[in-house]
Amino acid sequence: MLKGIPNILSPDLLKTLHEMGHGDEIVIGDGNFPAANYANRLIRCDGHQVPDLLEAILELFPLDTFVDKPVTLMQVVDKQKEPTPEIWQTYKAILSEHQVGKKQIGHEERFAFYERSKRAYAIIATTEQALYANIILKKGVI
Repeated sequence: MLKGIPNILSPDLLKTLHEMGHGDEIVIGDGNFPAANYANRLIRCDGHQVPDLLEAILELFPLDTFVDKPVTLMQVVDKQKEPTPEIWQTYKAILSEHQVGKKQIGHEERFAFYERSKRAYAIIATTEQALYANIILKKGVI
């Protein structure tokens, strides 16, 4: 055990966050995200939800301030049929606690999001059941 480290962060995840450099990206995928198919490094966080991990990661992880949008969400496929995912409001609340405004959150089309995920430093696989709960974080500097 260590002081000040959220206990939801496994040793493997902590190591990965520490290894990442400025501009590297990490994906937190929901339970439907094909993480094993795209990951260079796969970190399993079964039994955990994306908001809990996001909050814990942001306690330690600086977001990139040299880009306009250090956070990216997967776009809803059919905006006419599918409302804005409720989980996005949860993300915005968590991000605002870490001085990230709405204008710093980007959205990427589903297949472009998948392609970008292939280049990510790591992908965290969760059992989150909310749809469109996938999020990419770009690491900044301290």
